[in-house]
Amino acid sequence: MTAGSPVEFVPEIGENLGAANRIGVNVRVKFVRSVYLQFTLRELQRFFGSSRFWATIVIVSIVFTVVGPFGTGASMPFLRRLAFWLFLQVIAFSIASFVIVLALAVLSRGGRHRLPIMMIGAIIAALPIGLAVEVLQAGFTGQSMSVGSTFEQIKISLLLSPLLCALTYLTMSPPASERQADEPMDWRHESKPPAVSQPEPSSQSSAEELADPPILSRLKPQHRGRLLRLAVQDHYTEVVTSRGKELVLLRFSDALNETAPVSGQRIHRSHWVADDHIAHLKRANGRLVAVTKAGEELPVSRPNEAKIRLKFSDSQPS
Repeated sequence: MTAGSPVEFVPEIGENLGAANRIGVNVRVKFVRSVYLQFTLRELQRFFGSSRFWATIVIVSIVFTVVGPFGTGASMPFLRRLAFWLFLQVIAFSIASFVIVLALAVLSRGGRHRLPIMMIGAIIAALPIGLAVEVLQAGFTGQSMSVGSTFEQIKISLLLSPLLCALTYLTMSPPASERQADEPMDWRHESKPPAVSQPEPSSQSSAEELADPPILSRLKPQHRGRLLRLAVQDHYTEVVTSRGKELVLLRFSDALNETAPVSGQRIHRSHWVADDHIAHLKRANGRLVAVTKAGEELPVSRPNEAKIRLKFSDSQPS
């Protein structure tokens, strides 16, 4: 191509750019799917591993067996009726739980608005629950299935699904005794030495010391303590406090924005540590390592070495 000649479009470049864009889109789609899948599997494991969840199913089944609603009291003997309602409640609760958790994974942001989103999931679950009930009832009673009866079961499920949702929500919420035991405890008073007379801090610094970092509100009450460090775990952020650790479905960059007013350093692209949690620095295999007060050795990336050395000049690497 000579000077002044029109710029020629090379087809191969356009094709390569298009392929790169498609690859980028595919990576983003796979990332989102992976995040939703991991969250859904974790929540389902929590649901189905809960003794309260199964106790709720058993209690509801016994109540329905004794009451015998929808004609089951007259058409089925007691043991058969008990088996019917047990099967039905297991199926209904399982379908409702799956759809509700999926709705939470897609619609919820940071665990907010859980109950309304669960209600949306419960309404969506009414369709598969109604179909499952129709099939189960046909198997137990020998009645033939029809479009009219199936539609009737779906209408009943639309009324009962929010009840299942409310029961599920109550089942998976911490009991009052646990909330009372966890909530009032103030982590700021953990393991503090006796008070010594010191100059009164300014009102601004006092307010900052008393403020909780926003990220603590994302944790279960029993894990809310002094913020020690953050770490990347798959698509989650691991939040470590003085009272335990918990995985939060949150981007690491967003998690870092919720650490104030705690003073800390991002020592690596996958690690953030509170200043008062770093015990000393040392070298291992030619790399700088930050050793926490819990004895954990965390890597310091090369671009951050100078900043970390300057910040913790009293903690010279061995």
